Amino acid sequence: MRGAVGCYYGFKVARAGHDVMLIGRPQHVEAVLRQGLRLETQTFDEYIRVSASTEGSVVQRAQLVLFCVKSTDTESAAAAIKPHLAPDAVVLSMQNGVENADRLRALLPQEVIAAAVYVGTEMAGPGHVRHHGRGELIIERSKASDDVARALIAAGVPTEISDNVRGALWAKLITNCAYNALSAITQLPYGRLAKGEGVTVVLRDLVAECVAVAKADGVTLPGDVNAAVRKIAETAAGQVRIDRAGSARAASAVRSTI
Repeated sequence: MRGAVGCYYGFKVARAGHDVMLIGRPQHVEAVLRQGLRLETQTFDEYIRVSASTEGSVVQRAQLVLFCVKSTDTESAAAAIKPHLAPDAVVLSMQNGVENADRLRALLPQEVIAAAVYVGTEMAGPGHVRHHGRGELIIERSKASDDVARALIAAGVPTEISDNVRGALWAKLITNCAYNALSAITQLPYGRLAKGEGVTVVLRDLVAECVAVAKADGVTLPGDVNAAVRKIAETAAGQVRIDRAGSARAASAVRSTI
C-alpha cells in the first residue's frame, strides 16, 4: 500500500510470482496500469506488470497486506480496508514509529504483525521506485510469522523473526531522529552529511537523548545503537530526506514516518 516502501516490496513479491495488488495515489496507479511498476536499483532497472487501484476494497482476497502508509494515515487507511479484509488475512505493519501496530490492533480484528523496515527507497516518478540500499525486515513473533517470513525470504527479502521488535523500532526511530532533520535541512544524503564539520557531535548528542527516553520507557535497545547510527552513513549513503515537492521535510524526524 502506498509510496516507495510499498512499491519496493510489492515489486519483490510480484517478481517471485505472487499475485500483487498495489493501492496508491491516482498518478502512481495510472502509471502502473499503463506501463507496469518500475524498480530501479544499482544492479537492474526493470518493469513488472501488477494490478493497482486507489480503492481499499481490493484487499478482499488478500492473504497478506503490506501496510506501508505514513503514521499520520494509519487510522484512515485501516478504516478503508477494514470492511473488506478476510477474517484470516494478516496485516504486516511496515511503518516507522513505535506505536503503529498497536494502533492497528485497536482498529482491526485481523492478526497484525509489527515490522522494522530497513530500506532506502524513493518514488522517482509516477510508478517508478528507486532503491538506494538495504531491504531487510525484522518482524515480531506471532502465529503467522513463520509463514510470512518464509514467503518474504523466498521473494528475496531478508527477514528475521524477533521477540524484541519494539526495541528494533525504537532503534530505528533513534536513527531517524539522528539523520532525518539534518538531511532535510541541508538537503545532503546521509553519507555526505556525516562527513560535515561538527555533525558527529550533533549525532552523538541526539542519540544520547533518544536512548535516555527509550530507557525511561522501559525499552531494551538491541546492540550498539551508536555504532548502528554511524553505520547508516555507509549502508544508506545515498539516502536523503525530501518531500514530494522537493522541499525540506524536517518534520519527518519528529513524526518518524515513511
